[in-house]
Amino acid sequence: MRRIEQGAPTMEHPWLAMQHASYETITAAVADPILKHRPGRLWWMALGGSFLLVLATMAAVGWLFINGIGSWGVNTTVVWGYAIANYVWWIAIGSGGTLISSILVLTRQDWRHSINRFAESMTLFAISIAGIFPILHLGRPTYFYWLAPYPNTMLVWPQWRSALVWDFWAILSYLIFSIIFLYVGLLPDLATLRDRAATRAGKIFYGAVALGWRGSARHWKHLETLHTTLAALAVPLVVSVHSIVGLDFAASLMPGWQETIFPPYFVVGALYSGFAMVLLLTVLVRYGLQFESLITINHFDAMAKIILTGSIIMTYSYATEWFVAWYGGGHADRSLIAYMFTGDYAPLYWTVLFCNCLLPQALWSRSIRHNVLALTIIAIAILVGMWLERILIIWNTLSHGYMPSLWRLFHPTLSDWTLLIGPFGVFAFMFLWFVRIMPAVSMYEVRKFCRKEGPA
Repeated sequence: MRRIEQGAPTMEHPWLAMQHASYETITAAVADPILKHRPGRLWWMALGGSFLLVLATMAAVGWLFINGIGSWGVNTTVVWGYAIANYVWWIAIGSGGTLISSILVLTRQDWRHSINRFAESMTLFAISIAGIFPILHLGRPTYFYWLAPYPNTMLVWPQWRSALVWDFWAILSYLIFSIIFLYVGLLPDLATLRDRAATRAGKIFYGAVALGWRGSARHWKHLETLHTTLAALAVPLVVSVHSIVGLDFAASLMPGWQETIFPPYFVVGALYSGFAMVLLLTVLVRYGLQFESLITINHFDAMAKIILTGSIIMTYSYATEWFVAWYGGGHADRSLIAYMFTGDYAPLYWTVLFCNCLLPQALWSRSIRHNVLALTIIAIAILVGMWLERILIIWNTLSHGYMPSLWRLFHPTLSDWTLLIGPFGVFAFMFLWFVRIMPAVSMYEVRKFCRKEGPA
C-alpha cells in the first residue's frame, strides 16, 4: 500500500470516502455502533415490529400442527401452495447471498468488501427459514427426521428417489457450509472487537468467539487459504443446491415442468433475487448504521449492473420456455403457455414480466443506478416478481394439467398469508440482532482500501 505523512492530500477512491480512509476511522465506524453506541429508537421499533411477526409465525405454525395442512388453500389438484413457493423463494435468497460473495472473492472484486458480510449473514438466516417450509408441508412434520439415514429398529430408510430427501441434504449441507463460511471471515473482526471492548463481558464474549486470533502472519496465511478454498467450494455447492430445487419440478412429468432449462434457470433466478435482496439490505444498513463513508454510490452502480444482467438472462429464460413449448408441439404445453398469458392467473404473470423483465431495464440509465430511492423500488419489485414467479410455476401447472376435469384454482387462506408475511419478521429479527452484536462490514478487508499518495 502507498502511504504518506499525516495531513497530506488523499487519492480519490471509488469504493471508499477517502476523508474517512484511515485504519482508525474505518475501525471506529464499524466497531463503535456495537461497542459504544446504544441502539436508537428506530432500531427498537424495527425489533418490536419484527418480533410481532415472529409471534404471528409461531401462532400460524401452532395452528397448522393442530389443524393440519387442510388449514391452507391446497386442494386435491393444487397440492402445493405457498409453503413450497416460500421455500423456493427463501432458498434462492440464501443461495444468491453466498454465490455473490464467493464469486466476487474468486474474481477479486474489491467493491465486495463493504457488502459481503451482510450478504453472507443473509444467506444463513434465509436458509434457516427455507428449511422450515418442507417440514411444515410434510403433513406429519413430527417425523421429519425420517429423512435422515439414521440407525433405527423399524428399518425405515429414506426413499432416495424422493425430492424431499434431496432437499433435506441440500439444505443441511448448505446451512453447515454457510455457518463456516461466515464465521471464518468474522474471526479478525471479532478479535478487533475483543481488543476494543471496554466492558469485561464484551472482552469475554468476543474473546471466546475470536478463538484466540492474534493476527500473526501464520494466522493470516491460513485464513486467506481457507477463505479462498471455501469460496471455491461455495460455487459448485450453490449451483447444486438450487439445481436440486429446480429438479423438484423438472423430475416430474407435468406440463411446463419437465424442462432441462429448469436447473440453470433456477440458479440464475437465485443470483438475481439474491442480489436484489443484498441491494435492499445495503440501503438499510447504509442508512441505519451511517455507513456512507464505507458504502459509496459506486457500490450501488456495480450491483445495479449485475441486476440488469440478471434481468436480461431471466427474460431470455422466459422466452426459451415459450419457444420450447411452441416448438415441441405438445398440446398440453401450448395450452399451458396460453393459460399463463390469458388464464385465471394472467394478471399475476404480466406482473412477473413487468417486475423481472421490463422495470429493471431502467438500470441502463446511469442516473437511475445512482438514485438510491429508484434502486430500492426496483429491488422490491424484483423480489415481489420473483416470488410471484415461484408461486405461478406451481399454480399454473397444477391448475391446468393434462385432465380438464381436474382443473381447479388455489384460494389462499389466512394461514397461508400469515406464513408468507411472518417469516419476513423472523428474518428481520435475526438480522437486526446480527448487526447489533457483529460487525456488518468487514473491517479488515475494507482497510485494504487505505491508500495515500506519497512514496511507495
